[in-house]
Amino acid sequence: MSEEKKIIIDEDWKSQVEAEREAAKAASEQPQSGEAAADQPAGSASDADPPMPPASFTMLISTLATEAMMALGQMPHPLTGEVTPRRNQAKYLIDTIDMLHEKTKGNVSAEETAGVEELLHTLKMAFVQMPQSASSAQE
Repeated sequence: MSEEKKIIIDEDWKSQVEAEREAAKAASEQPQSGEAAADQPAGSASDADPPMPPASFTMLISTLATEAMMALGQMPHPLTGEVTPRRNQAKYLIDTIDMLHEKTKGNVSAEETAGVEELLHTLKMAFVQMPQSASSAQE
């Protein structure tokens, strides 16, 4: 049963990352449209300060995990479309998620704890499989 729950948590995380990627892509394409640019003055509030979701532990972890996945070279940057592995940045982000996991023990739900543990396992496995020269090859 624990295997099944891990798959559900992992799929939920993947769908959230995909939704964030699509939202970022849509936001980056909107200013390039000729009509949209003509209708709104440059630097309008909708471009400069988009609405944000409610603050939550899950959203914070998801944001850090997305950044870590980009640094691991597992997904392209949503705005540039480039895959740029950065080993030191990936390690820092994974360590940050791990630190938050440790500091919040006893203050988050069992579901959130299980999700973070599964996420950390996935990120750490991707990190150890990352080539040592990944960051130096890009610089």
